[in-house]
Amino acid sequence: MNDMASGKDAAQAAFPLQPASPAELGFDEAALARLRALIRTHIEQGRYPGAQIALARHGRLALQESFGRAAVEPDVAARDDTLWLLFSNTKVITAVGVWVLVEEGAVRFSDRIAEYIPEFARHGKGDITLAQVLSHRAGYPSQGASFECWSDHERLRREVCDFTLEWTPGTRLQYHGKAAHATCAVLIEALTGVDYRDFMRRRVIEPLGLARDMYVGLPDAEHGRCAIMHEPVADGGVRALAEENTPAYRRAGIPSSGGFATARGMAALYQMLAGYGRLNGCRLLSRRLIEFVTRNHTGDMYDHNMHMPMHRGLGVHVRGTTETIRGLGSIASPNTYGHGGVGSSYCWTDPDSGVSFAYVTNCRIPEPWHSRRLDLVANLAHAAIE
Repeated sequence: MNDMASGKDAAQAAFPLQPASPAELGFDEAALARLRALIRTHIEQGRYPGAQIALARHGRLALQESFGRAAVEPDVAARDDTLWLLFSNTKVITAVGVWVLVEEGAVRFSDRIAEYIPEFARHGKGDITLAQVLSHRAGYPSQGASFECWSDHERLRREVCDFTLEWTPGTRLQYHGKAAHATCAVLIEALTGVDYRDFMRRRVIEPLGLARDMYVGLPDAEHGRCAIMHEPVADGGVRALAEENTPAYRRAGIPSSGGFATARGMAALYQMLAGYGRLNGCRLLSRRLIEFVTRNHTGDMYDHNMHMPMHRGLGVHVRGTTETIRGLGSIASPNTYGHGGVGSSYCWTDPDSGVSFAYVTNCRIPEPWHSRRLDLVANLAHAAIE
C-alpha cells in the first residue's frame, strides 16, 4: 500500500462514523438520487458554485458527496475534505461547549450570567439567565461585538457587558444573530480561564474525533482547504464575499458564525445528539441533558426575526407541528431539530429515526429562494428514510 493510500485509510479509521451503504442503513436510493439531482440542477443553474452533503444513521456514515466548485476564481473542485464556512451552524457547536459546562456543574441554565460576570449586569441585564441567552429571549438581539474583539478578549468581555437591552428579557422571542453566542464565549472564558476556542477544541471537537473536520478558529495550515464563500450579483453570476474569505476571519472563530467544517463533521456532531450524548464510544453528554436542551422551550412564541414560531431549545430549534418551520423540512418528524447558516446551509437530526443530515454550500443566497430550496432539500432527505 502506498503512503497516500495508507494516510487516507488512517484518516478514515480515525473518523468516528464508519461507512455503510445507504441500503444497509435503511435509506431509499431513488429518493437520494432525487436529492443529488436537485443539487446538481441548482449548480447548473448557477445558484451556487458548490455544495456538500452527508447523511448518517445509527453511528454510521451512509453518504458523503461533494458537488461543483469550492472556488470560482481560480477554479477549484469541491472535495470531501473541503471545509465550508458554517455561518450560524457554528452556534450549535458553541452551545455544546456550554452544555459540557452545565453537565459538569460549573453553571446551571437557570443561573444569571451576572453571577459569573458581574459587570454584565450593566444596563439592566442583571437578571438575564443562561437559558434566556441560548433560547434567544435575552432582550438584546441587535447587539454585537466588534471584529477586533476576536483577537482581544478583554475587549470582548467589555463590549459584551456593555450590550444594551431592546426589550424586557424573557418577554419576547427574537433571534440574536451575534449577541447571544458572544455572551456564551465570554461565559466559557469566565468559567474556565481558557480561550473559548481552545476549550471547544479540547473539550468538544477532539473528544468526538472531529479534529480534522471541524474548527472554531481555523489554523493557518488549514486555510487552503476552505471553500470560497460567495454571494449572487445582479447579472446572474456570483462574487466572493469581502470579509469572510480573509485569513483574519478564518482565524477568528466567531462563536456565532465563524466555524468551519465538512458536511460529514456536522453529520457526526448531530449523530452524537441523536445518540443522546454518545458517539463512537465517547460519552460527551448525558441523555437527560440532551433531552432537556432539545426540548421546545419557547412553545409557539413568534420569532420576530424569522417571522414564524421557531420552537427554540437551548441551542437548537425543533420542528414541532406548526405549518411552517425554517430549514428542517416541512415533512419532518415533529422531534427533528437543528440549525442553519445564513443563506447557505442547514444541519439537523431526527432522533426518532436516528438520522442526521448536513447540507452546506458556498453562496449566501437571499430569501425567498433560500428557504424554499432548504425545504426541498430537507424533504428529499426525510423521504429517503425507511
